[in-house]
Amino acid sequence: MGQYRIPGDVATRVLAGHPWVFREALGARGVAEETGAVVELISGNRDFVGRGYVDREHAIAVRMLSRDPREAVAPGSGTIAARFGRAVEVRRQLLGTRPPEATRVFSGESEGLPGVTVDRYGEFAVVQWLSGGALPWRDELLGAIEATLRPRGIYEQRRLRPLGGSGPPEPAVRAAGEEAPVELIVADGDARFGVDVTAPLGTGLFPDMRLGWAAVAARAAGRRVLNLFSYTGAFSVYAAKAGATELVAVDVAPKVHARARRNFELSGLDPARLETVTGDARKTLGRFAERGRSFDLVICDPPTFSHGPAGQFSVARDLAALAADCARVLAPHGLLAFATNSTKVSAAELDRALGEGAAQAGADLRIIERVGLPPDFPVAPGFPEGNYLKLAIAIRA
Repeated sequence: MGQYRIPGDVATRVLAGHPWVFREALGARGVAEETGAVVELISGNRDFVGRGYVDREHAIAVRMLSRDPREAVAPGSGTIAARFGRAVEVRRQLLGTRPPEATRVFSGESEGLPGVTVDRYGEFAVVQWLSGGALPWRDELLGAIEATLRPRGIYEQRRLRPLGGSGPPEPAVRAAGEEAPVELIVADGDARFGVDVTAPLGTGLFPDMRLGWAAVAARAAGRRVLNLFSYTGAFSVYAAKAGATELVAVDVAPKVHARARRNFELSGLDPARLETVTGDARKTLGRFAERGRSFDLVICDPPTFSHGPAGQFSVARDLAALAADCARVLAPHGLLAFATNSTKVSAAELDRALGEGAAQAGADLRIIERVGLPPDFPVAPGFPEGNYLKLAIAIRA
């Protein structure tokens, strides 16, 4: 009890910084301890590899807490609080005295408590629990958030994904402090966005795309811009502020268009500048191509998977076809900003999808710029899955 031998290749990855040990790596024995228990991992020659917590309900059976045999990691030991404090100090060093108001302050997979993230939206903090095994450290983490950030309120989102599937996501609940307003306004430079820290499917803003917003803004002046899978319009706001001459946003959900127009208002922009299309992105691209409508800058940041009236969409399966559709409406010397946040699609696979899509469309594309996660989303070098966000900007020659 309490000790598990793992294969040599798994031990090598764990020692290099990978935070996950999958169920199959433990062999037929499985895991006996309850969720949240701390267990020790050893290699084939019984050398100490590390300690982690158990999650009996997840394909990731053990998430790593420490690779130091002398380090105490039990709940209440203060180890997690200290790690959170260091993470906050790193952000202060990286982002300066006036950071964006929507930032990640703790990336647990790479900063010491896997299965947990903490984001800051203005004066409120949002904790996301991705594994029930991390919950024994809840009180310690919440105490560290209060002591270090001194937020007006803390909200918790539990997105636990058991082996047998998961039900619909539940709204975030207030764990401490004041109740947040329904619309919390946060600033990123001279842009303003309304977010809802209680929303079950996301606050309405993805700060991990901050470098992507900046890359698009740097190239949007004087261009006709098409924003696909536009959500609440962050890319549209930055393109408008940069001087885009035409802005079209496409999304299947009409409610997000209303939020995008609201973000235009908050950012001092005229919402009438934004042409919105409610519908499937690929079908809309097909109609634009048939009508000969083209754009100088196409932004395409699709979900990893979706199911709607137009059928199922999967990034792993449909990325090249989507790139082809985008290329067909791209004007000569136009730019395609093509992104995915899927851990199952590598940067090389994104490039290949662009190449295959360009071939299908009879277009000639050249990648001129790449961006990834901003500095408040640090990734351990031994954890490639943590580097999930890829955006490539290609020009049509």
